[in-house]
Amino acid sequence: MRNGSSVTIYQVARAAGVSPSTVSNLLNGRPGRMLPATRQRVEEAIERLGYRPNRTARQLRTGRTQAIGLVVPSVANPFWGTFARHLEGAALAEDYHVLLCNSEREPERERRYLEQLWDDGIRGVVLCSSLPSLDHVKPLLDAGLTVVAFDRTAQAGDPETLVNISVDNVVGAHLVTQHLLSLGHRRLAYVSGSLRAVNRQERYRGYLSAIAEAGLDMTAANVELSTSDDRYGDRDAAELGRARTVELLSSPNPPTALVAMNDMCALGVCAGVRDTGRRVGEDVSVVGFDDILLAELYAPALTTVRQPLERMAAEAFQHLRTGIEGGAPVAGRSLLIRPELVVRASTAPPR
Repeated sequence: MRNGSSVTIYQVARAAGVSPSTVSNLLNGRPGRMLPATRQRVEEAIERLGYRPNRTARQLRTGRTQAIGLVVPSVANPFWGTFARHLEGAALAEDYHVLLCNSEREPERERRYLEQLWDDGIRGVVLCSSLPSLDHVKPLLDAGLTVVAFDRTAQAGDPETLVNISVDNVVGAHLVTQHLLSLGHRRLAYVSGSLRAVNRQERYRGYLSAIAEAGLDMTAANVELSTSDDRYGDRDAAELGRARTVELLSSPNPPTALVAMNDMCALGVCAGVRDTGRRVGEDVSVVGFDDILLAELYAPALTTVRQPLERMAAEAFQHLRTGIEGGAPVAGRSLLIRPELVVRASTAPPR
């Protein structure tokens, strides 16, 4: 077998007894009405010669790379690692690879990453940003970049070609709060970072709607909101949850249940519960949102809201691929997926 990088498409064509265009059509997924016997000869020649497509040459022909970009807010949160793994799996199945960027929730860094990816020939990006406005990346969408905004619902003023994919955060937060209320909890508190992020606004609305639906007075229900003022609320979520929980449980009339903005925050909340000498599940119920791997492994296991990340990653990739390979921006749309309540040992009736 020859060195695959030195074998040309013309040598493959000669070995298979076909034209170079026939080989090219097969390699690019356009076999048309190619006879099975012809296809077999080409595939055998490719394997025998060890031919590997030259990605650089393909980029020069098409003006794009066989890759997509992924911009996440924080690689420290395992939620984003799981999503990245599922997106990569969907991409690799179609011979794409994924370039990962970490924005730390800074809009200017998001803009710079998208510009760099565009300059490098990337024509599709999953942007994990929950900002109400994405005006900072609009020029790139206007230039033809296909962007899927993940973990974000459609907002007024969005570019026409922007695709949004998210779980229904309102429904998810409503479900998990309703679960606490059904157990008999009446003194609840909500622990969150800044509500500048769209998904956090929606989760807080779902929390409040469940309390209102139960006919509880907001003051009597001990509804409290803790926010951080850094950027848009991604100060270490676990640290925030821990510190705020100690404050809440040290108050004269402490809550019996705590609703955290996400699972990382909830794990911090659990640490805060222990710091005050209480037990999670037995003395104080704690719930999260996302269902990261640690949620199930934590003791006691965390009651939370599951996001179907594998399905969502597949949807995101297919939208990108349509925009990239179609040569024209996809029509903007918003895909809202229903989440699932997962009840575990961190919740119980109040004592």
